[in-house]
Amino acid sequence: MPVPDRIIRLRTVLARTGLSRSTLYRKMHEGTFPQRVKINVHGAGWHESAVNRWIADPPAYRADNDNPPFDGGPI
Repeated sequence: MPVPDRIIRLRTVLARTGLSRSTLYRKMHEGTFPQRVKINVHGAGWHESAVNRWIADPPAYRADNDNPPFDGGPI
């Protein structure tokens, strides 16, 4: 059984990447950083695997089709 991908929140993403909040959102808008996924009405986060792919090679990262679809299973 595959291990579900964790959702990490903004504070964790900023700490892991070293980016400022404004740079993170600019990169998301440009498509050079993973897009957020909605968790609930007031919350969002990032797939940990997508952030790890960005960390591994930031200049080559493109957000196109990076977030796996949510299958409704446990997070």
